Formats: sequence, C-alpha cells, structure tokens
Amino acid sequence: MEIIVPEGDGAVGIYGFARPKPERADELERLLLSFVEPTRAEPGSMQYQVHRDVADPSTLVFYELRRSADDLRAHLARPELAHFQQHRMDYLREDLEIHWLTPLSVTP
Repeated sequence: MEIIVPEGDGAVGIYGFARPKPERADELERLLLSFVEPTRAEPGSMQYQVHRDVADPSTLVFYELRRSADDLRAHLARPELAHFQQHRMDYLREDLEIHWLTPLSVTP
C-alpha cells in the first residue's frame, strides 16, 4: 500500500490501525513508539500519539496531526518511515488501515 496524502489547504490529520502478527507484536509496539519523539520534533508536527485499542489490545492505533499535507509528505519520506513502509508486512497480519481527517478545530 502506498500512502497517498490527500491534497488540501490547512492542517491534515491521520489515524490508523496496525494489527501485528502475534509473534511480532512487541517488536512492532517498540518500533512505533520509537517514532514518537523524532516525529514530534519535526517541522509541522502538531501531534503524534500511539495507542492500544481497548476492545482489541493486540491492535495499535496511531494518530497524527500536521500543519499541512506537505509536512506530512516530508515526514513519510524520512528514511525510517520509508523503511517501515517497505517492510511493514513483516510485522502486520493485515495491511495498515488508514483514515484521513480534515481538522475542524486546531489548537495553535
């Protein structure tokens, strides 16, 4: 799956579900958490969170808010994210489920 960021002006949000293979669950969690601080430090990053789904604790949920679509594209082009994108199915039992958001209220 290629992540194609939708066009538009203003902030862009994304949330997604990562459903790991049972034998790779801990490794995937550590990997996603390793992205948190570097991602938050990037230009245009307004928020980045990793969660565990309460109804299905094996599912990891991520949420990201960026100042613009260009900022999100730059983030996705970072080497560690591109590497994860290429090798994600080594960790996942099914591909990432991604949802795009147009924020209606954004905290400056």
